[in-house]
Amino acid sequence: APTPAAERDAIRAAPADRVRQDLDHLARHQGTLGPRLRALHNDPPVLLAKVTEEIETYWELALAPYWARIRAILDADILHRARLAAEHGTGHLLDDLHMSVSWDDNALRMAHRKQPLTRATAGTGLLLIPSAFTGPGLRTRTTPPDPPQLAYQARGVGTLWQTRPVTGASSLSAVLGRSRTLLLTELETPASTTQLAHRTGLSPAGVSQCLTALRNAGLVSAHRAGRSVLYARTHAAETLLHAASA
Repeated sequence: APTPAAERDAIRAAPADRVRQDLDHLARHQGTLGPRLRALHNDPPVLLAKVTEEIETYWELALAPYWARIRAILDADILHRARLAAEHGTGHLLDDLHMSVSWDDNALRMAHRKQPLTRATAGTGLLLIPSAFTGPGLRTRTTPPDPPQLAYQARGVGTLWQTRPVTGASSLSAVLGRSRTLLLTELETPASTTQLAHRTGLSPAGVSQCLTALRNAGLVSAHRAGRSVLYARTHAAETLLHAASA
């Protein structure tokens, strides 16, 4: 899957005609565009750069510190769907996506839509997008030339913020050392150096030194939030902790 940075680059490089097409589609379905969107419609190349800067700022503050957790949920959902398709067929996979979705007579049907929708894919395929942010509903995109897209709530989203006890920490300590392992287990949610020192009883200097080592090893990422820097476990760290507790 594309990285968030690659997705932002794609937005920044979007052709002006495509931007206007999407905004026209939005206006037809949701009403008159506001002043900011009208300005974007008038001059996409200039304002897209500003839009992507704002998206990047939002990403760093709101999503990046938690991305390892979110990605783990999404990866698990994709694996589950792939197994369903392999073991029971595509029809079973689609029937299992959502209570309002069914596969019948070579057609994907969605009940309870506010507006009727029909599109023949003609071999373009269907893009399924697990998400942590759709809520219980579905999100669709069917405007050509892109393949139709269906975003749905990933399995296990309800456990996203659940505190998971870390077992096997003693075996991991033999590899990483006690202090580094302690910090990894404390980073269940992103935290600053000061917060980690307070929680663990380690000195701020010791915490900083360990975090630098963990970051250099790709186990921790740093994200600026105002005047603070928050540290978060990476996907590699989540995998390591899971393996140690298995």
